[in-house]
Amino acid sequence: MAPPQMLADFPHEVLLDVLAKADTARLKAFAEPLIAQLDTIGVLENRTGLVMLPIQDTAQGTNFHLGEVLVSEARITASGQEGYGMRRGRDLEAAMAMALVDVAVAAGVAHADCATFIASEQQAQQAADHERLRRVEATRVDMETF
Repeated sequence: MAPPQMLADFPHEVLLDVLAKADTARLKAFAEPLIAQLDTIGVLENRTGLVMLPIQDTAQGTNFHLGEVLVSEARITASGQEGYGMRRGRDLEAAMAMALVDVAVAAGVAHADCATFIASEQQAQQAADHERLRRVEATRVDMETF
């Protein structure tokens, strides 16, 4: 098996992070045409399950489990590479779409298109995070002024 290829601007952990939070409809629409460009696709795993959500107590610095989160997970092989996808919720098709993009990148298929899609999704996620933080900041109370 050849070593997996990477996108120059996106380390693998960043790639998976962006894909895990990508818009579901856009992810599925982007992944669908990749199927024709890959060799035979094998499904190694396709399931839903609960994972523990670890959180750190910022006051004490101790770690604890906040609760369980339902996730969908997929592992596939194609073109001599393995792809992985895990997304929050019960949408196995979205997890499979994420794994398809991951295996396409690893196999060197549609690299330019994948890089463009990842960059676009990352930019949308950063804009949404910025907007969320802006709204939270508006509710901040400075206790020193009381």
